[in-house]
Amino acid sequence: MPFFIIIQIDYLHRLSECFNTFDANDILRLLNHAEKRCKNVNHCIETLAQAQSSFLEQVDINYSYTLAKKMEQFKSNQALGYRTAGSEAEFLTGEMLYHEMQKIGLQEVTKDGFTLDSWEFEKAKLSFTDNSGLSRCFELGGYQTNFDTQGEQQFTLVYAGRGTYCDLAPLDVRGKLVLIDINQRDEWWINYPAYQAYLRGAAAVIAVQDEGYAQVDSTALNSQDICGPANAAAFSMSKADAAVLKNLLATNNNCITVKFDAKSKVKLNQKSYNIVGKIIGKDPDSMILMSAHYDSYFAGFQDDNAAVALMMGIAKALLGSGYQPEKTLVFCAMAAEEWGVSNTRYDWSVGAYNQVFRIHPEWAGKVIANINFELPACAHDSQDVIRCVYELETYLTEFAKTVPRVEGAYPDGICIASPVLTWSDDFSIAISGIPSLVNDFAAGGFMQTHYHSQFDNDEAYDEPSYHFHHNLYGMLMLCYDRCAVAPLDFSVQLTALRNSMDTAQMNGCGAASEGLTRALDNAITHAQAVYKIVGHINSEYSHALDQGDQTAAKALYERYRPLNTALLKAFKFAEDAFVRLTWHDEPIFPHQHPQNNLACIAGALNALLSGNLTRTLDPFIGEIDNNWYAFHFENAVFRYFSDYVLHQPAHRLMWGAGRVLGQEDLSDIILSLNAKILQPNPKLENEIARLNAARQNQQKLLVRTVVEETEAVNKLAHLLKSCIK
Repeated sequence: MPFFIIIQIDYLHRLSECFNTFDANDILRLLNHAEKRCKNVNHCIETLAQAQSSFLEQVDINYSYTLAKKMEQFKSNQALGYRTAGSEAEFLTGEMLYHEMQKIGLQEVTKDGFTLDSWEFEKAKLSFTDNSGLSRCFELGGYQTNFDTQGEQQFTLVYAGRGTYCDLAPLDVRGKLVLIDINQRDEWWINYPAYQAYLRGAAAVIAVQDEGYAQVDSTALNSQDICGPANAAAFSMSKADAAVLKNLLATNNNCITVKFDAKSKVKLNQKSYNIVGKIIGKDPDSMILMSAHYDSYFAGFQDDNAAVALMMGIAKALLGSGYQPEKTLVFCAMAAEEWGVSNTRYDWSVGAYNQVFRIHPEWAGKVIANINFELPACAHDSQDVIRCVYELETYLTEFAKTVPRVEGAYPDGICIASPVLTWSDDFSIAISGIPSLVNDFAAGGFMQTHYHSQFDNDEAYDEPSYHFHHNLYGMLMLCYDRCAVAPLDFSVQLTALRNSMDTAQMNGCGAASEGLTRALDNAITHAQAVYKIVGHINSEYSHALDQGDQTAAKALYERYRPLNTALLKAFKFAEDAFVRLTWHDEPIFPHQHPQNNLACIAGALNALLSGNLTRTLDPFIGEIDNNWYAFHFENAVFRYFSDYVLHQPAHRLMWGAGRVLGQEDLSDIILSLNAKILQPNPKLENEIARLNAARQNQQKLLVRTVVEETEAVNKLAHLLKSCIK
């Protein structure tokens, strides 16, 4: 008997003894199939290769590219593009995709409607006469705010640095346009200076990207989601155009007259549609979901026309290959990814959130995996990255080894990263209970150069990368379809949780780190055991399909349907229990919120006791929750954007609801320390006492989160153990 079969026998016998729940007949059946599989490995590989080859032969990159370009015909702003949430351009694009899905042969094509806030950005043109008497006119980009001049109107324009409270305080900006510089990657989002200027009475802010985004060219404009109220108006101007205006302002006492013709309209409670098509499988209730969003800023070739077209290209190739899926393959073009709800911190991924939480909440438990696409037609780096939920990392690492190379694409191969981030729809889909992934798009320079600018066009198109992604994700969909149960390895997330623990800090405040560690070790053992069983089951199921033994395949599939349901239930529980967010939208484990704050508080206290007030403020206090913004904006602004996270109802917070574990508001000592920086030998007793109080608050929070995590880990271990009863 082959060595690996002996190892399987030993493992399964020990597993049976450990759990006393695994049916002996199941063990014998798995062993018999494993031995048969050993004799038929070559046939299995050939059969799988044939299925993949049939798909690969049908891949038509030209079809996908042409469809991506076709999407550009629909636009709200005739000069710049824009296909925004709830706009006519978005609706017409959805209609086109609806008919395209029918045309290529997808079944049960539907328009899944939902309520959102819409944005139509028609125009923003600023004209003026320069010092030489020459008439100039600049085209501006927009943000999701209300501003309608109803034709050309005259305004005063002033320059206000970075738009902070200190920049605006000496200026009279009432009724004026305020030109500011901004770096949204490294400093703050557009909502902060926009709202600060609004409170000072400004008509609108005009933002110029100073590093951060849209750095490809001095003429680049930029758009992002506003994350703020629609009445705090904002627009975008290029560096080149702003340089002209700054020179003019410098010679005119920072005050010039311009004419502005703008129309930007936000409407509440409007309608949009996600477009869904299917390839019906033998099991209509078990699904694999592929998704991409069809709204965009500017032309949006990479973000996200090429992604929608990639999804459609894969669907077309699967249909053309004649593949008959076991599960139902679902293809969903999502609306309103870039923005879709006014005046909330979590105003993007609105279409995806509605699809899985409100339109089809029953998909959680039925969809074994989601493949989401973003910016897939450019080479972000020399290595391709699949970013996934922790639980898919093990499976995808093995799968990645099977993907054939494409000449000119990703010479350093594929790597797997986890977890998914909040930047795209896969996060909303994952927390609904559907294991998700995305082709990672954060590596390389595209995000800082072309992203969300008018330079996101087909000049950055990279055909080898696009071809590779067609092959990669079409093959992955085929592999998912050969899984009887979701291939989830919970040990990866549990190990990441354990590695993120600062046990010294936990023990220092009385948190039971040893209990959590023991619970994690136990849960990891169960998770590893379950994943090995899942691997055996999926291998046997795939083997039966390769052999054409539909009776055996169906028997396996039905027998382990409850296991699949249990695994997806455990996944949803883990997402609810362990996924939290920082104030900067980064996924963390619950204990990391107070743990990170305590490290910063300790650093602040040490700096304060040594008399270094500047170091106390930055970096330490500035890294605690969202206190960074209290350095630069008045308290009314700071509180506004804190309260709308802490006190808005869940239906408005959507995918961010309950994910932030409170706020340690230190704006009071930021003000007091700023006032004392230049004082000789300032008294600091009040600030020290305030930081010590903050430390006690965070220590209590850490103790509580460790208790809650321990309980959740134990419950997950129980769910995993019950998976193999």
